[in-house]
Amino acid sequence: MLINKNELAIVDMEFMNEVHFEDIDIINALFEYVKIYDNDKSEENKIQINQKYEEWISHTQAHFEGEEVMMREKNFPPYSMHKGEHDNALRQMQDVFNHWKSTENISILKIYLIEQVPSWLIQHIASMDMVTARFFKTGMSPCSA
Repeated sequence: MLINKNELAIVDMEFMNEVHFEDIDIINALFEYVKIYDNDKSEENKIQINQKYEEWISHTQAHFEGEEVMMREKNFPPYSMHKGEHDNALRQMQDVFNHWKSTENISILKIYLIEQVPSWLIQHIASMDMVTARFFKTGMSPCSA
């Protein structure tokens, strides 16, 4: 297991927590496929990685869009900053996936999944999502004096 669900901060909106736990399940499954492929570079194992990675991208796009719609509806003041983090994360996910598909170098995925994804996700939830969920629940802006 790459990421333990107990490492995640719990935010004030249950729908966000549920999506975060789904993220973890997909990421952990992808990491298992990466480890399998690292030992057996078969076409079948490569296909499993690609399918799970595509599922992760689709899930993440829906995850981020769900938050962004609500942020816009509720006029969340730091919307642009939060959306910018989402856009950067999606761009990096896609760039890594494209690099993997063009090179089939499993180290690209291993390094990304081990060194970048867990720390970014845990930090993003504990900061951006925590503040956003609190605003959704209370209407209190972290930007107000």
